Amino acid sequence: MNIYPPFLGAGIRLSYISKDFRKAVVTMKLRWWNRNLVGVHFGGSLMSMSDAFYMLLILQNLGKGYIVWDKASCIQFKKPGKGKVTCVFEIGDEILERIKQEVEANGKTEIELPLEITDEEGDVVSALTKTIYIRKKDQFPASA
Repeated sequence: MNIYPPFLGAGIRLSYISKDFRKAVVTMKLRWWNRNLVGVHFGGSLMSMSDAFYMLLILQNLGKGYIVWDKASCIQFKKPGKGKVTCVFEIGDEILERIKQEVEANGKTEIELPLEITDEEGDVVSALTKTIYIRKKDQFPASA
């Protein structure tokens, strides 16, 4: 993930991922190439920090029998991002069970997950809501 061009170019780094794929920590230092016009973190880079990691954690925990997509993101910028910023993704048993139950009952589900990007002092720089779409792979016939 650390050499994936969009993350590499923005300076986004996967700092930690647990062996059970239940937690991931993503960081980004403020560099000349990811600053905006007023010298703080570019909003697009902050948004990119949130992309794909919930999807990855959920997919790894559900297995190959599911399709998992990032469907939507909503971001609120709370304060200027300076220095190193961090985003922590965590998936617990209750979320995974809810997903499985809803997919079993409805064939698919969408789950909204909150997320925060914090600065080195622990202050919230950006608050996000991620919408993740999940369904079983075998939901549709092969000819569809």
